[in-house]
Amino acid sequence: MIFQPVLNIFLLALLCAPVAALAVIALTKAKGRGKALWAMRLVMLLACFFMFLRPGIPGGATETLATDTDIVLVVDTTASIVAEDWNGDEPRLDGVRADVQTIVDEYPGARFALITFDASADLRMPLTTDTTALVSSLEVLRPEVTSQSRGSSIGIANQLLTDTLSNAAEASPERSRMVFYFGDGEQTVTTAPEPFDGSEKFTDAGAVLGYGTAEGGPMKLTTGGVEGSSSEYIEYQGANALSVIDEANLEAIAAELGVEYQHRTADAELTLPDAPSTTSSYAESGSVGTVTELYWIAALVVVALLGVELTRASMLVARLRLLRAPSASPRRKTPTGGGAA
Repeated sequence: MIFQPVLNIFLLALLCAPVAALAVIALTKAKGRGKALWAMRLVMLLACFFMFLRPGIPGGATETLATDTDIVLVVDTTASIVAEDWNGDEPRLDGVRADVQTIVDEYPGARFALITFDASADLRMPLTTDTTALVSSLEVLRPEVTSQSRGSSIGIANQLLTDTLSNAAEASPERSRMVFYFGDGEQTVTTAPEPFDGSEKFTDAGAVLGYGTAEGGPMKLTTGGVEGSSSEYIEYQGANALSVIDEANLEAIAAELGVEYQHRTADAELTLPDAPSTTSSYAESGSVGTVTELYWIAALVVVALLGVELTRASMLVARLRLLRAPSASPRRKTPTGGGAA
């Protein structure tokens, strides 16, 4: 048996010992039924102490795969990322979120960084193993405000990506690095996209994932408010503006990074590359022991004894109410007139 106390063992003893001493003193002085009651209360205190110790029986060990890899996610946050042609008429950003979750599940133990880009590129989250924070960041992610949009380049994140990868390589040269680019390839400025070839030497694997359709999808106005978007759509020449995927641009980015390109649809399973074999292993830190908890036994004892105490208290209250109730016997009336005959 092992113990995993909720507090330091000495602090638990300091809290319980005075109460136990009072219970023992009361037990020695009590007589008759009182002795049994105080014995029960002492048992309840000991059961609580046992429960706070969190006893358990050690079981086997489960090894978990630790991927010694740094993964950088580059996500398009221009207005077109909410174009409604994913899985019919859902925003493309829904597909991005689903695919990121798949990537997180596929590479346990990896460190993740998040870069977003629209008119500028931002490092939203530096490398971290906190995947909960990563997924939460994507859940609240909103595209740029429509009224502030002045066009964007699909390659504007090239320098920030190179810097992030090079810093990771310098800090942890033994770790591999992967890049996943999420976007629709739509270049909305007149200049040519900036190349990503500076990141290729730091990239061991990854993929460029494309979202959208050739028919295009309408885009709702984004306001920057709490709800993120309005019910109105962006219009062009009196009709809903449509965002169309540019797979040629996405394939060019994939070639510059030295990774594969995939066109993503809701009904197709995401194909992910294996993490480099030299950096995926069952690390010692990945060994997780299993313990069968036993504190619930003490909890049942406490509940049972509390039930006895509550029953006794209810009976005492009922007796007190009977004692305090007014007498039901009638009073004799005193004669008010006439004397003895």
